[in-house]
Amino acid sequence: MTSSPRLVLLDVDGTLADSQHNIVAAMEDACRSCGLPMPSARAVHRVIGLSLVEAVATLIPDAGMDTHLRLSEAYKEAFMARRSAPGHQEHLFTGAREAIEELDAAGVLLGIATGKSQRGALTFIERHGLERYFVTVQTADGGPGKPDPRMARDALAETGVAPHLAVMVGDTTFDMMMARSAGIGGIGVSWGNHAPAELHHAGAAAVLDDFADLRAAVDVLTGVVRSSKGQEGVEPCEGAPS
Repeated sequence: MTSSPRLVLLDVDGTLADSQHNIVAAMEDACRSCGLPMPSARAVHRVIGLSLVEAVATLIPDAGMDTHLRLSEAYKEAFMARRSAPGHQEHLFTGAREAIEELDAAGVLLGIATGKSQRGALTFIERHGLERYFVTVQTADGGPGKPDPRMARDALAETGVAPHLAVMVGDTTFDMMMARSAGIGGIGVSWGNHAPAELHHAGAAAVLDDFADLRAAVDVLTGVVRSSKGQEGVEPCEGAPS
């Protein structure tokens, strides 16, 4: 049985990487340098996943675009400074590496779709020694960020994968909304920035509590069937977007 190529897109912050504390700290540094009041940590958590300027605009909606751009640049500088400091930590969540390795071993194409900059995404991949796994890296630098479907559609075009054989894995409603708009499946994770009920409401077909369950969830959503000889094939799945 011949398998068609499948693609799993993974979000970074809050999905693969436990980075929320670094993001909040960098935003505190940026607001301080710009003389702006610091939003609550919860408010910052809520906008993780958006492109930086959109996230800043959501946090301080009454400020003008000049202020949004100034704070965005200050955040970039603050985050880079913290990332370069001795002792900087941005751990992978438990089971993330193993899930990536399992999907790769199964012949699934893997990609990144993140609100990070291209430089930030590539630094993350290199820092964790994941260069060999990702065939496409989509960031907010290339155009509209989440929840716009641009990143997912660009990943499909780059890899040649059909939408019904692709899945987005993320921790925010922005991830699920992007997936739905692009016509691909959405799988949420419960350990990130938005609650499971919100993820389901935004279109997640499943919300995982453990990375160990990711391969099975991807198989179900992309319609994988197994022959009597254990070979895998793909047929349309009723749960996949049409």
